[in-house]
Amino acid sequence: MTSVATAGAGNGLSPHKPTDHPPVQSGRIGVLLLNLGTPEGTDYWSMRRYLKEFLSDRRVIETSRLIWWPVLNFIILTRRPAAKGRDYASIWNTQRNESPLKTITRAQTEQLAAALAGVDGRIVVDWAMRYGHPAIEDRLKALQQQGCDRILLVPLYPQYAAATTATAMDHAFRALMKMRWQPAIRAVPPYYADPAYIGAVAASLKKHLAQLDFEPEVILASFHGTPKDCLLKGDPYYCQCHATWRLLREAMGLPEERFRMSFQSRFGKDEWLRPYTDETIIALARSGVKRLAVVTPGFAADCLETLEEIGVENAGYFRENGGEQYAAIPCLNDSPENGEMLRRIVLRELQGWI
Repeated sequence: MTSVATAGAGNGLSPHKPTDHPPVQSGRIGVLLLNLGTPEGTDYWSMRRYLKEFLSDRRVIETSRLIWWPVLNFIILTRRPAAKGRDYASIWNTQRNESPLKTITRAQTEQLAAALAGVDGRIVVDWAMRYGHPAIEDRLKALQQQGCDRILLVPLYPQYAAATTATAMDHAFRALMKMRWQPAIRAVPPYYADPAYIGAVAASLKKHLAQLDFEPEVILASFHGTPKDCLLKGDPYYCQCHATWRLLREAMGLPEERFRMSFQSRFGKDEWLRPYTDETIIALARSGVKRLAVVTPGFAADCLETLEEIGVENAGYFRENGGEQYAAIPCLNDSPENGEMLRRIVLRELQGWI
């Protein structure tokens, strides 16, 4: 049997490969940003396909399939797509005909590629969504076809949760199981307490606060919620959110009474992580707080949960209960602060490969 030797990084296959060897690229390094996902449109069927994929994920809904399957297919997927479609339509990027999450994640990818362009010419930066398109499996294949035999996965979730980081990694590993020649894989660990992340969020928050025409009496850090049962089963998300909140509060130099935290986006009747964002905002307004700013440090990019839920729905709760001035602080998105943070974290995790 003829053997084929592979050369060192950057050199590709040995020139001594047999003449009938299939064409193959190698020696490049991939960086793949991973985000949650988005529907492809705001119509009923686009929303239904997205919600079915999302809510069928056992990492997201851990209820017994015997109970959950009929609830999902006969109740949720008949009612929820139309309502969620209207919500998405209110924030939709009509120019590109896509959700803001897709627009921003693409921009973050381009931003990181530009930042790494002068570091090592072998680096290829791409992006994928756990649900919807571009799919993780497709982009892993594309990176491999470009010669990436080493790939760094970058889940864009600062705090680890089974329903976010783990399901993205699951999907990547399932794709690898289908590959005959698997690339070497690394993954960026949760960066909830990373100085680069805390510094970026604090700098962005200070910048946006300086642009307001009022000074908030309270700043609320709202994180995406998860069922309390996830915490009891050992998910570290709750503790990592608290660490982020504490470090960010210290970076801002604010006491606890002026820098609060809460959890949003609960779904269903089970108890979720507390305190709840909507209840907290209503209570603040009723207690006499007139000026409030809400920051969402657990989200890498603005999306339905930040633009509509925080920017519109909860703003309404605040004003309906006596509040007057309200600001939803943008996520890091593709800001200079985000670019510097991702550059620092990715370069650190690529050490030994570049």
